[in-house]
Amino acid sequence: MTNQECIAGLGGWEGYELTQWKEELRNGARCCVLRLEPMKGAPRRCSGCARRVDAVHDRKERRVRDLPIFDVPVELIVPRLRLLCPGCGPKLEVLKWLEPYARMTARMAQSVAWLCQKLSIEQVAQFYGLAWSTVRLIDQRYLERKLGPVDLAGVSVIGMDEFAIQKGHRYATVVVEPSRKRVLWVGLGHGREDVRRFFELLGPQGCQRIEAVVMDMSGAYAQEVRAQCPQAKIVYDLYHVVAKYSREVIDRVRSQEAQRLRAEQAPNRLVRGDRWLLLRNARNLNTTQQIRLQELLAANRALMKVYILRDDLKALWTYRHVGYAQQFWRQWYRRAVASRVAPLQLFARRLKPYLAGILSHCRFPLHTSFIEGINNKIKLIKRMAYGYRNFDYFFLKIRAAFPANR
Repeated sequence: MTNQECIAGLGGWEGYELTQWKEELRNGARCCVLRLEPMKGAPRRCSGCARRVDAVHDRKERRVRDLPIFDVPVELIVPRLRLLCPGCGPKLEVLKWLEPYARMTARMAQSVAWLCQKLSIEQVAQFYGLAWSTVRLIDQRYLERKLGPVDLAGVSVIGMDEFAIQKGHRYATVVVEPSRKRVLWVGLGHGREDVRRFFELLGPQGCQRIEAVVMDMSGAYAQEVRAQCPQAKIVYDLYHVVAKYSREVIDRVRSQEAQRLRAEQAPNRLVRGDRWLLLRNARNLNTTQQIRLQELLAANRALMKVYILRDDLKALWTYRHVGYAQQFWRQWYRRAVASRVAPLQLFARRLKPYLAGILSHCRFPLHTSFIEGINNKIKLIKRMAYGYRNFDYFFLKIRAAFPANR
């Protein structure tokens, strides 16, 4: 078997045969150029109606990239035929291995798209010697065909959260289906008008099917859910409530106590620099850190109160009976108001209007930990690409990173 016959046999260019090959130098690098010709008697089909057509209207040579051979770039010279279809008129012939007007074979485009799942666009472009924009366009088209429009049929429980897309407080919203762990929708902004586009996509019947929505304590999300899905229960998850408690209560009390000790010229080494001891879960601390935490709480009564009441508040999410949960809340609320710690009292009064959403957790034990995992994955996707200039492509990458669990 000659070299030409070997290459032709492995090429798989259906309907075409290899007639000539040569080696060229391009910018000091080797390039293998293969000339193909239509095989006589091979069936040709119209790209408009898929009918078999033998008459050729005209032909035009096109240079097309194919996968490298032994790390040597390959370029094909392909005569693209326009068939004279009786029904459609002049139409390009259908080739399984080459899309209409494409400048690379289908298998090379598939290989580029597959590498884009593991590497950045810049790395793939350097590997194949392609333009950055070409690689991005190939991957975007591949993802559009692979993912298609999202199937919203049967969705009854959703989760909503925001994530930063750029510096300067630019945000986007992600909507997920927790039960199947898939991304349903991603859109720019985090206001009412921004998330309304998802409910418009869901449609009136889809909105009526929604039973529960888990979210953070965002007023915009809650207002739009009540307007679009009035029957749905809003569920506030533990993570965001505790994070809010840490910012508005523990951090402020710690700062106030440090200022008080500084004004009294008293030793405050147990307050300064120990912020993370107060914010972390006690079970995640090592022995040395647990001793330091005990010393800190023993030396400061206000910090002791807010620390204990934070851990007690977490227990509210362990109840599955609404009556018991309400009883526990009333007890916790009385202790918080009677604590004489101003930031804690203010937080308890501000949290009270959200009680219905917290108690909904008894019926719908949902949380946004999966969404927080998505947000971490989004950060990784952005870091790999050093950011995205095309938001539609960025959102496709997010959807592709979280396929549904069947």
